[in-house]
Amino acid sequence: MNIFVSNISFKVREQALKDLFSEYGEVTNVRIIKDKETRRSKGYGFVEMVNDNEANAAITALNGTTHYERSIVVAEAKGKKETTSEQTTPEEPNGNM
Repeated sequence: MNIFVSNISFKVREQALKDLFSEYGEVTNVRIIKDKETRRSKGYGFVEMVNDNEANAAITALNGTTHYERSIVVAEAKGKKETTSEQTTPEEPNGNM
């Protein structure tokens, strides 16, 4: 499951998030989103966990908790990919008949 984490302190590095979420299960990937020009954290990121039950436990336990003096927001990520494919898919099957 892909988990969205926001209100992350600018001091936090990916390893710190991995350590935090690893208490609830196996973490396969952590990505903090950074500004392309300044390379500074934008204050949000994504954590991927293998097991959905463990991911849900992490979301429930960590949402609203304080991490590096910030109250983090933790929720299941809603994919940008789904909205993009929904916009292009409906017209394609009807146009080629």
